[in-house]
Amino acid sequence: MLIKRQVQLPKNKNFFLFGPRQTGKSTLLKHTFSNKRPLYYDILKSEIFRKLAANPEVLRSEIQAVMLTKKITHVIIDEVQKIPGIMDELQSLIDSKIPCNFIISGSSPRKLKRAHANMLAGRAWTFHLYPFTYFEIKDTFELNRVLQFGSIPPIYCASSDTERYEILNSYVDTYIKEEVEIEADIRNIGGFLRFLPMAASQNGEVLNFSNIARETGVKYNSVREYYKILEDTLIGFYLLPYGRSIRKKMTRHPKFYLFDTGIVNALNKRLQVTLEQNSYEFGRLFEQFLVCEIIRMNNYRRADFTISFYRTERGVEVDCIIETPKGKIVALEIKSTRNPDTTHCSGLISFKEKVKEAELILACRIDIPRKLDKVLAYPWETALEYISTID
Repeated sequence: MLIKRQVQLPKNKNFFLFGPRQTGKSTLLKHTFSNKRPLYYDILKSEIFRKLAANPEVLRSEIQAVMLTKKITHVIIDEVQKIPGIMDELQSLIDSKIPCNFIISGSSPRKLKRAHANMLAGRAWTFHLYPFTYFEIKDTFELNRVLQFGSIPPIYCASSDTERYEILNSYVDTYIKEEVEIEADIRNIGGFLRFLPMAASQNGEVLNFSNIARETGVKYNSVREYYKILEDTLIGFYLLPYGRSIRKKMTRHPKFYLFDTGIVNALNKRLQVTLEQNSYEFGRLFEQFLVCEIIRMNNYRRADFTISFYRTERGVEVDCIIETPKGKIVALEIKSTRNPDTTHCSGLISFKEKVKEAELILACRIDIPRKLDKVLAYPWETALEYISTID
């Protein structure tokens, strides 16, 4: 059974669809445009790669020839970052007003940008695809399974934990450790491989690049570049600290989250360690899961939320601050507890003292909402439902 994805793709526009490998881009595109007449190029296929890499202009001549004999409505080009040179051919076709739409998918915008590829400014929209969200797999959702193995489609849908373990290890070894190295043109491979487990252990923590450089034995600037590589290849994302100005946000230490909980566990070699529900590790993964859900929701809804975290000099924190374009501010603290009380709300109360208009929510694993002084404690599912409705 095909799982309906939340991203809303236009049927009659040129667009990019970016996302990490195995998030279902090809499946989604083939299904979405199955009732159209698409011409499909899969650049992962060696014969197509060799043909277009040697002569990118072949793409334009083939499409023009097909248009003379068939009425195609869409051209889908998968894994475009493998051949950045074809982007000029696509612009030429778009500017010629050829009567079809172009859909360009890939797992690494970084390689296109590094090659100074034509990004079709103003000619194509941009969308992202992530692992399954809670709302997409609500009927079969298992929290422990998602925290342990993540929700990358083929891993989530695998028939057993043994199969999930094997697929995740292969994903980390062949994609993150090898293909990211190649696509990012990393020269110090050893340093990068030492960095990856450190990035996983620091997942969701306030970053100190100097400490990470010292622990991994690489230069400070290399650590910053490695994180930039993970961001550009869609393996993770920064969460900036809350501030009333962009300048203040940029001068403080950010957090960095990997895009999937299963990837964190694979890099930390914890896939076969039983995840205890009251453990510190469970709480960290629960926080990552909800932060990732909010990031995905924001992107799919095109909500334009500004999402950050709050931290005082004394270390008092709020996991997620959501600011809407209309000025609404929601402070969300994430705790895996089943017994919330006011001791879990110190960060929220601290934030309220500085931002009087903020709405305070504690997302946790209770069944029925509770009022804790100025804070509403919600079941995490209810918290996500509420955030999905604000504007």
